[in-house]
Amino acid sequence: MKSKFSITWRHSKQPRKQRKYFRNAPLHIRQKLIHANLSKELREETGKRSLPVRKGDEVKVLRGKFKGQAGKVIKVDLKKLVVYIDSIKRKRADGKEVHIPLKPSNLQIVNLNMDDKMRVKKFKKKKKEQEEKKE
Repeated sequence: MKSKFSITWRHSKQPRKQRKYFRNAPLHIRQKLIHANLSKELREETGKRSLPVRKGDEVKVLRGKFKGQAGKVIKVDLKKLVVYIDSIKRKRADGKEVHIPLKPSNLQIVNLNMDDKMRVKKFKKKKKEQEEKKE
């Protein structure tokens, strides 16, 4: 098994190789690994099933201890491949409150942050293409 990241590597059943792929992935692939499902309304609106989670997006937790809770994304950590949400915290032994890291596969995007001009442009382009296909 190669020590560096391989673009040609496809998949393996072995967990150690799966973990190695995730840990050695470059940023452009890590960005794809941080996708989360869209709500039904957003799926119809955007024409996509999932999108990368970004700071400012509103998300809902679908799995785990915090299932059903919602909040805004305050941080996306590409190194650890986790997302931090403003409303999900816990107290440490010293009394300090800390945010809990969540995996994006356990989240659903409820509302998109449209501050990024490129993100808005992408959706407008997608809508135009869908309208042209219908006609």
